[in-house]
Amino acid sequence: MRVVVTLEEEELARIRSLVETGSAHSAWGFVQHAVSLALDDVDDWVRILGSALDATGGPLTDKERCWADGVLGTGPGAAR
Repeated sequence: MRVVVTLEEEELARIRSLVETGSAHSAWGFVQHAVSLALDDVDDWVRILGSALDATGGPLTDKERCWADGVLGTGPGAAR
């Protein structure tokens, strides 16, 4: 599958510099690695949150989720 990703010029210049110095094999390889790390981070946070919720009474209630969405500016209708 082909995916087009837009990066800031400064970010792309930094990636290209890493490739030129041999610190990264290719720009695509660098991006693949970065995505993999980000996905691992998400998995870790899901596990940590799950453990914290289990230790403090289980999943959020609808009321708690609504409160959290308001505080964090997330949830339905939030600007992204």
